[in-house]
Amino acid sequence: MSNYTPINNSSETPKYKQVEELILSDIISGILKKGQRIPSINETSEELLLSRDTVEKGYLCLKKKGIIASVKGKGFYIQTTDTGKKLKICLIFNKLSNYKRNLYYSFIKTLGGNANVDVFIYNYDAVEFENIIDNNLNNYDYFVILPHFKTENSHVESVIQKIPKKKVLIIDRYIEELKDYPLVYQEYDKDIQDTLSQALPFLKKYKRINLIFPKKEYYSSYIKKGFTTFCNTFHFNYRILDAPDTKNIDRQEAYVIISDADLYRFIKIIKKKTWIPGKDIGIISYNESPVKEILCDGISTISTNHDQIGKMAAKMIIKKDFRRIKCPFRFIKRKSL
Repeated sequence: MSNYTPINNSSETPKYKQVEELILSDIISGILKKGQRIPSINETSEELLLSRDTVEKGYLCLKKKGIIASVKGKGFYIQTTDTGKKLKICLIFNKLSNYKRNLYYSFIKTLGGNANVDVFIYNYDAVEFENIIDNNLNNYDYFVILPHFKTENSHVESVIQKIPKKKVLIIDRYIEELKDYPLVYQEYDKDIQDTLSQALPFLKKYKRINLIFPKKEYYSSYIKKGFTTFCNTFHFNYRILDAPDTKNIDRQEAYVIISDADLYRFIKIIKKKTWIPGKDIGIISYNESPVKEILCDGISTISTNHDQIGKMAAKMIIKKDFRRIKCPFRFIKRKSL
């Protein structure tokens, strides 16, 4: 049994039922396996600060359901991991966006009918994130967390470590302090270097490459790091801009645009100038979406596959096969470059 999940004294759920639920949750999430011994009634009563009678009542409920069995002189063991219950999953996002929706729908579809999923949004706020964790520690079998915050060094690893490690799956962002946690991730700096390298033959015709990276939005600073490394490696002139503007958009230059809102503003500006993407100016948009196939006869993109992230995360949970997997990042060439 996990020692991270104390009994909630203010809950309407009787304490013996909470003991039962704690053990069921650890079975569902794979912490307890068939044939494994569980702590004795005395050990559990000491750990959870409960009376022996309360714990015994919880164990008796599990025994009647055939979940645990007692062996004289040896203690209690898990008899079956078939609890008949659906997984309860807490999915924690930094924000809601089209890309997060794609990830969510892929995650849900892959899980099928095997789980109930609740979504929480913390809007890049580390305090709100901690509140979500603290208020739900006892409520879920798994926590699937996308950790992006207002500053790169928000020290949220200590908050995540409040959750039993076997119940945590990190998605999208690699956190060095949690390097032994299961993970489906992007590698922002290397990803942008690799995909821009694939676009190198098309970028060479432009006088300068510009990265439009909005300061007021919380994109990973590793994107800028990777972009700068690429430009220095291949000896490109480059700039990093906060937003598109008629004064900073120049002909015969290429633009890597991170935000979709900036992309649409950029297109309005070049339409007024009657410039043709791919001829007068180059455009690469960050993150693929169906609309970019048809916008301006096709916008080139560099992107991870958000559907694939959701699918990989769900498969890990279904199979209880928790690993560290890098999600592919790709360049799609269209007429804008």
